[in-house]
Amino acid sequence: MLHWSLVFLVVALIAAVFGFTGIAATSAGIARILFGVFLILFLISFVSQFLHGM
Repeated sequence: MLHWSLVFLVVALIAAVFGFTGIAATSAGIARILFGVFLILFLISFVSQFLHGM
């Protein structure tokens, strides 16, 4: 699960780069949403893996 969170985080970061530079105004909003969602999923996966690994 941590692997997929990292993959989607990278996809969100790429979308954010294209969205924040003004290439398309609507993609900026989508990129912000994706970035937030996948950042939260990444943190949840990281903490979960850390707690279960102990």
